[in-house]
Amino acid sequence: MTWIATVPFEQATGKLKRLYERITGPGNNVDNIMMAHSLRPHTMEGHMAIYKHVLHHSGNTVPKWFLEVLGVWVSALNKCDYCENHHFAGMKRLLGDDARADAIRSAISAADVEAAPLDTGQRAALRYAQKLTRTPGDMEIADVQSLRAVGFDDGQILEINQVVSYFAYANRTVLGLGCSTEGDIIGLSPGNSDDPDDWGHR
Repeated sequence: MTWIATVPFEQATGKLKRLYERITGPGNNVDNIMMAHSLRPHTMEGHMAIYKHVLHHSGNTVPKWFLEVLGVWVSALNKCDYCENHHFAGMKRLLGDDARADAIRSAISAADVEAAPLDTGQRAALRYAQKLTRTPGDMEIADVQSLRAVGFDDGQILEINQVVSYFAYANRTVLGLGCSTEGDIIGLSPGNSDDPDDWGHR
């Protein structure tokens, strides 16, 4: 599951057990990316809080399915199969259009933003995400202006930025600790966007 020791749900006590109980899916399943934090529960708490607020919060106005597209794209750029597979399954479920979801995945696999069945603004967001992921030191004000030009307001630009930034962190957590999907239920996510404290995966 990971290259470092982890504490399984059945052996957890104290704060770790309480955190596990907050984030479990069916059958007390805990995603390996979260279990990777089990030796330092405070880092799991921080990770889960930022994940919930960045991707699954009612204050966001960019559609949740597209925030997941950004996550799949960034994960593909970082060669993080774990996050790419998890978040593609979530995106597909949220989008509710399997053929379109598969076409988006194909475009991502080919690294061909223009081939993705997305609107002009969404493709611009993917280009912003690509540059921020690959060459963050080259970002300039024109990159933000290009998102304004296709209709994103500054709050939405912040949402896009935070999703891209979160996946830089999540991908490196997974890749650096050798997280696999063994035992995971692919595609679960915190479904209750109205309650920031509801971390349950469904």
